[in-house]
Amino acid sequence: MSELPNVYGGEILHVSLDTGTTEREAIDPEHARLLLGGNGFVAKQVSDHVPPTSDPFDPENVLALSVGPMNATPFQSTSRGVVGFISPMTNGFFDSTFGGTFPRAQKTTGFETIVLHGATDELSYVLVDESGASIVPAPDLAGLDTYRTCEVIREREEEDDDDVHVLAAGPAGENRVRYACLVHKGRDREGVAGRGGAGAVLGSKGIKAIAIREGSFEPQLADEDALRELAASRMGPLMAETEMLQEYGTSGLVNPINEMGKLGRRNNRTEQVSLETADRISGETLREEYVTEHTTCANCAVRCGKHVTVQSEGLTDAKIPEFESLFGTATMQDVFDPEQVMVVNDRCDRLGMDSISWGVTVAFARECAESGVLDTADLSDADADRLRFGDAEGLVTLVDDTAAREGIGDRLAEGSFRMAETLGSDAEAYLHGSKGLEFAAHSPRGLKGMSIGYATSTRGGSHHDTRPTLQYDGEHTETTAGTPEFAARSQHFTALGDSLTQCRFVSEGGWGKRVNERYRDAIVAATGWDLTREAVERIGERIYNLERLINVERGIADRDADSLPHRVTHEPIPDGPAAGMHCPPEELDRMLSEYYEFRGWNDKGIPTDETLEDLRIPDCLAD
Repeated sequence: MSELPNVYGGEILHVSLDTGTTEREAIDPEHARLLLGGNGFVAKQVSDHVPPTSDPFDPENVLALSVGPMNATPFQSTSRGVVGFISPMTNGFFDSTFGGTFPRAQKTTGFETIVLHGATDELSYVLVDESGASIVPAPDLAGLDTYRTCEVIREREEEDDDDVHVLAAGPAGENRVRYACLVHKGRDREGVAGRGGAGAVLGSKGIKAIAIREGSFEPQLADEDALRELAASRMGPLMAETEMLQEYGTSGLVNPINEMGKLGRRNNRTEQVSLETADRISGETLREEYVTEHTTCANCAVRCGKHVTVQSEGLTDAKIPEFESLFGTATMQDVFDPEQVMVVNDRCDRLGMDSISWGVTVAFARECAESGVLDTADLSDADADRLRFGDAEGLVTLVDDTAAREGIGDRLAEGSFRMAETLGSDAEAYLHGSKGLEFAAHSPRGLKGMSIGYATSTRGGSHHDTRPTLQYDGEHTETTAGTPEFAARSQHFTALGDSLTQCRFVSEGGWGKRVNERYRDAIVAATGWDLTREAVERIGERIYNLERLINVERGIADRDADSLPHRVTHEPIPDGPAAGMHCPPEELDRMLSEYYEFRGWNDKGIPTDETLEDLRIPDCLAD
């Protein structure tokens, strides 16, 4: 058997929350070569340890945190960690990535993966250092927001400056809001594992946070000179391609995407507003009037993070709303008051809620109320009043009520798909998502690659499976020719990137938007493995098929599940530059057939035994 490259810490730490015991497991070198790290490693843990019949809130569900072979190396912006679990939103496999300094700290412990099993009897946090883990009872942390939780645990546990890093759930996680997120509040930039409900899973385990105390492990590269030279050669292109992010963060996307006519508004009834209206919440406006400093994750020169201050609202050094959050909490609500929108987003971060799923769920509820599908006579007068498009102040109250599961917030906390089930079949016409997860900001009507990409995503409405970036450059925007293969290979690219683990903005801006020789050369320099470009892409393909297999075994992945909502398939964009665009059912059906054929799946969307064997997936899994 080959040896594990020294770029890996070498161990998996299993933590039993029921008993407080831990077990250290050596990483199989062959598993590392097949699955790489990060995304691949957490998918393996979910497949190995979670029975297909388990509910996401059962103690049998795991929460696995993993880093990759390139963390803490010269490879730019590998400052991200991955959280893997069965999602309370989709009931399937989900992985969510986050930045900051926590992932780098995890790498120094030598534990490439930390897996939480079971549940505690009282609210606690998990403290990990290079010797293992302990479970610290902390009932006094109940109800604290994410930022305060991180601060309190650091104050309790730090022995030296900056040596403890915390990832926390907020009140929403404690209350099992299905899209509750996890937030890492470092001393510079925040990191958010935003989508899928990781915070709710952690809350169901009775765990408020995971804290990492830095250790002494340092990765040793197979060819450090080669990796440093390669990384240095990409700095120029990286900085040139990310100028917008450096200046505005992702909020800089508001104006250009609105100008394309592909910015969802009013629960995606339309996809454009006037240029003057969009500019009120644009990156340019936020930068000029509210940004107070630029922030960054560990080992990243791009500095796409920003802090904003809104003096009129008493908001100081809050995280700037990302483009996706501006979509969910502003344009989908028909709310263009930047100060109220920033307050809403700060509340989402502090309470620990995914601003995309929360925002789209509120927009769905508002349209249901407006159309009469949701009978507002059954609500309090205050709740009924808040379910109006354009009501900015009502959004702030709805954030708090959702996290606390009070009033209409209790129904919003279930997400739009479960809420629709309580309203009857007419409500389905207003859903904006797939497989139980609300769509991100990238138009499934206006971008053909996103149509098939969202439909086949293992995570549902996530834009981190098939990527929109090349589509905004004109590739596979309006044509379906070759688009299914494009979507599949983009999914390979993202699975690979999340296994390295590298920030998507940096990989696309500096290293390439498709798997290429540069990625191969970097992995070879780090590990010493003999790999071709095709073998590297094969890693991403293997991981994506493993994710699909988990979902097939859970009964949620087949041709019927690979679907798009009514508005996308039956209602063309009504006006603007993209007027007329949508994805009719027959078009989606043709693309699915082509996609399945490319993947080696049967006509029901199930990976065949031959495909699984060819990808060596059985070799990746526990006996």
